[in-house]
Amino acid sequence: MSKVNFEHLFKPLQVGPMSVPNRICETTNTINSSMIPGEIDENFRAHHGAKAKGGTGWIGSETWLLQVPFPPDTPDEVGLAVGFAAHYAAYQNPPFVEGMAKFCQEVHETGAVAVVQLTHLNAMWAPSAIPVIGAQDYTPHILGEEEIEFLINSYADAAEVAAGAGADGIEIHCAHETMGYSFLSPATNKRTDQWGGGPQQRTRFVVESLKRIRERVGDSLALGIRMSGQEFRQHGYDLMEFREMLYHIGETGLLDFIDIDVGHCWAAPSYVPNSYYGHGQYKEAGKAAKTDLAGMEKKIAVLFTGRINDPVLAEEILAEGYCDLVGMVRAGIADPEFAVKAREGRLNEIRRCISCTRCIDEASEPVTFPYKPRCSINPVIGNELLWEQEFKPAATAKKVVVVGGGLAGCEAARIAALRGHQVTLLEQGKRLGGQLILAAKVPGRDDFEDQIYFEENEMVRTGVEVKLETTADLETIKALSPDAVVIATGSLPRLPHDIPGLDLPQVVQGWEVLQGKVKVGDRVAIISQEDYYETPCIAEYLTEKGKQVEVFHKSTHLGSEVARYSIGMVLKRMEECGVKIHPNLVLNEVRADGFELLSSWGDATYQHEGFDSIVLVYGSVAQQDLHDQLKADGSIAQTYIVGSAWLPRHMAEATEHGAKVGLVI
Repeated sequence: MSKVNFEHLFKPLQVGPMSVPNRICETTNTINSSMIPGEIDENFRAHHGAKAKGGTGWIGSETWLLQVPFPPDTPDEVGLAVGFAAHYAAYQNPPFVEGMAKFCQEVHETGAVAVVQLTHLNAMWAPSAIPVIGAQDYTPHILGEEEIEFLINSYADAAEVAAGAGADGIEIHCAHETMGYSFLSPATNKRTDQWGGGPQQRTRFVVESLKRIRERVGDSLALGIRMSGQEFRQHGYDLMEFREMLYHIGETGLLDFIDIDVGHCWAAPSYVPNSYYGHGQYKEAGKAAKTDLAGMEKKIAVLFTGRINDPVLAEEILAEGYCDLVGMVRAGIADPEFAVKAREGRLNEIRRCISCTRCIDEASEPVTFPYKPRCSINPVIGNELLWEQEFKPAATAKKVVVVGGGLAGCEAARIAALRGHQVTLLEQGKRLGGQLILAAKVPGRDDFEDQIYFEENEMVRTGVEVKLETTADLETIKALSPDAVVIATGSLPRLPHDIPGLDLPQVVQGWEVLQGKVKVGDRVAIISQEDYYETPCIAEYLTEKGKQVEVFHKSTHLGSEVARYSIGMVLKRMEECGVKIHPNLVLNEVRADGFELLSSWGDATYQHEGFDSIVLVYGSVAQQDLHDQLKADGSIAQTYIVGSAWLPRHMAEATEHGAKVGLVI
């Protein structure tokens, strides 16, 4: 038990008419948890309700996307380029409202409050003919007076429905990508009429929308806005201009709270900060808002969100006066019960968010339908109902051997032990963690080690017998007389075939570099055949050691599988590190004095010389030999293969796969 005196974090707060039981907030995040598009189903309630049950006091759930003023006979436009532009919104659908009412009731039963965010999220309309998102070239339609009136009324209409469904608070989304943002930002609002001008004039759309909501619902609900404390976009507003706009909005007396994040989308820094950012890095925006609003006649609560993933950090930020409430969305995704665990002094049991952003990144660019939320380290996310139904004590306690202490192996062992099995885990290394140990060595990825600590603590707590520095073979496993075996032997770096010169001494593997097994010269060429984080991580690791690095990459750009909220920071760090990137190239030959590359799309070849070392980053190959031997032997009936030993993918797949095997043994 780790006891911390939380003087502020669990102290109630009155926000307008809304009594918030503590300072922990699930700010609105559209993770697409419902399996029924346009409705609030049991999956939605299970996902967000778990946070309320776990002690989070403010539940923002998922944004309400509002209808827009299409011309007659114009089709809906829903997609990544334009966002959500539709004739009708979900709140106009009776089943949606019924689901929301049920959800609010369940939230209230836990003692938490339900806050509804109202959003116009599309790039089709804007105050000026300037792309809403800087990275896109979708030029919007310029709003006319009737269309602006339509939009303002839609906020009031939706607020009235939310009030009827039992919501405690309403928030207008006025940050990144939204209609409110496009009016506030000098980058997107170039109007010279009553809707544009200087900082104070650009707030008119937001103020008029707040007024319309107040006229409709009165003072029965807490009313606030979400706003970026600083855009970090070319020609966008800075912290001082944010303060000027917020002060003017606050003077109207319409606000009960301000919800602040910092950053832009498709940019760096992003408003969804990953592990490359400092914890609470831009919290000064919260303190600035508190300072400016302190003298207002009406008390306005300040909520700040921005990579606050630990209750101790949250307590420090509150104690030092940076804000009144803390947004901890991803902390609650990684562990919905973190608040209860903190209050009870069970800090070692908290699964801390490692800020990989897989959850929010993927939800913004769903590749499957219906989309299922995922967390890299929490296997329950997106599977809440399955776990409610199937997580139960084993009918018969068995002796289980798990081979491999990476994410998949640890989760299989942890869940099997929690269900009552006697589990032994064999790991050939000196520590649990698998590839997480390598990832944590990279600049900006040290938080990945938090998951290793969690698994190590859980092995002790759940009674798993861990045998480190143990190489498992068929005889070793059989000597333990297991009833079930889980093979989680992971993967090893892939070596390309049919390329001359790979046996030359200057050619090494990226994993060997991170492990410290090999040394490289001052000028390094990385040959990349993977589109995720591995290549940029190795490149930055080498530049930190003073190496000059150039990446020769197979695709159109580095990190093409890294999603919207993280890719900007990845590429920015490559710039800051001085890494040169050459796209659309594959390795053809290595010679003693250089190497030859082939165009990914044609027959052109390119010669390069002067590099001291060549580092190969080609993904990895599953290590399934031990599993195949066990199956062929046939003496152990229950034999499973999990994680990268079956198919090398990313953390979430390994975590979920291992846990599900632990669930069925």
